[in-house]
Amino acid sequence: MYKFFFLYFFLSTNTLFADTLTGRVISIADGDTVTIVNNKHQTKIRLAEIDTPEKNQPYGKKAKKALSDFIFNKKVEVEVVTIDRYGRTVGKIFLDKQNINKEMVKAGHAWVYVKYAKDKTLFTLEKNAKENQLGLWALPEGERIPPWQWRKHKGNRK
Repeated sequence: MYKFFFLYFFLSTNTLFADTLTGRVISIADGDTVTIVNNKHQTKIRLAEIDTPEKNQPYGKKAKKALSDFIFNKKVEVEVVTIDRYGRTVGKIFLDKQNINKEMVKAGHAWVYVKYAKDKTLFTLEKNAKENQLGLWALPEGERIPPWQWRKHKGNRK
């Protein structure tokens, strides 16, 4: 029985994570979390492999606005990666084949979330944004605190 359950769980979760969702973006919580709707079903999406400043940290509101400018009220496709510990769907968001996760890093609105990053091209995009002082990289160095450090020191959770 245990082996059957494990096999069922393994197959069902792999199928889930290979899913692609489509929907219209109806809400932008912050620079890396949105809600989409499809057939009256809402799904909260956390953008995979990136992390943006928290709302109350420098550049947080600008990161949220940047994501909103990219995709708010637009139909997107989400390549599901996993479900996080908060129950959010984690995925890569595409608008007309354009990878929005990468666009956020490329424009300097997000850090590569090193702990979870698998796509090595993200590091090159971040390096270029930093070298060209785009987005958050134009902030004074003391204000460029990676969000995972900010949350750890401020006691905030995402």
